Amino acid sequence: MTDLQTRSATAAPEASPAREPESRPVAARRARSVVKHLLLIAASLLMIYPLLWLLVSSFRPTDVIFRTPGLWLNDLFTENYTGGWYALGSPFSHYLVNSLLVVVGAVVGNLVSCSLAAYAFARLKFRLRTLWFSIMLVTIMLPIHVVVVPQYIIFNLLGWVNTFIPLVLPKFLATDAFFVFLMVQFIRGIPRELDEAARIDGCGHWRIFTRVMLPLMGPALATSAIFTIIWTWSDFFTPLIYLTDPEKYTVPLALRSFLDATSGSNWGAMFAMSIVSLVPLFLVFLFGQRFLIRGIATTGIK
Repeated sequence: MTDLQTRSATAAPEASPAREPESRPVAARRARSVVKHLLLIAASLLMIYPLLWLLVSSFRPTDVIFRTPGLWLNDLFTENYTGGWYALGSPFSHYLVNSLLVVVGAVVGNLVSCSLAAYAFARLKFRLRTLWFSIMLVTIMLPIHVVVVPQYIIFNLLGWVNTFIPLVLPKFLATDAFFVFLMVQFIRGIPRELDEAARIDGCGHWRIFTRVMLPLMGPALATSAIFTIIWTWSDFFTPLIYLTDPEKYTVPLALRSFLDATSGSNWGAMFAMSIVSLVPLFLVFLFGQRFLIRGIATTGIK
């Protein structure tokens, strides 16, 4: 027992220095992690500050908004919401409904047309398929300002200006090449054995598309729908070109109506209605975030 005790006593001091080098990298990693998280929190607060200032300013009188850049509220001024709701020719709910109609039409059009075009590019074999697919990808880089004049001339000759048709009809023609590309990438990841099994059972292309592809394209369809909602709801340029009747204004045009270059602008009401218009987008992103991440992760887009 005496020999064992002496051996353990002599071995104990030798084991302690071996642990010190291991603890130093762990402490360094923890320090780097703390610094990284602090920097991310500071950057997040810096990015979210304008939105917080918009929210706080919606509860301030118009003559006080630009005097106080801070986020502290002395008094809760709710008249911006009650007054801003009825400040225009119609209640603000009227413009929310207009935007909702345009968004629903755009979502349906994009999901139907882009999924059909994507299935054709990914599964059908036809002449010059690679060429047409390349031309479709090139249109992603084409600015909307290049085609807005010929499009306006066509819609004006058809008598569709000052209607919602120019805002919705192009979506049914697969004009958003980004969504076509996204769905093509997703379909290419689906095994072709499923198509062959369905074809053995007597299915044609339409039944393969509706019975096999569409049920599996849920993440890609959800991603396209979320992006379409966000982009269409926030679009200001296209409604400004085609809508002239204030009763048909969408939400961005209605918010612009609060500003007047010749008289006083109602900034408080505009900020309040801006917060109201952001609520649907926030809810869509909140409940659709997992579908958005899954759709992008499964399409091969990095």
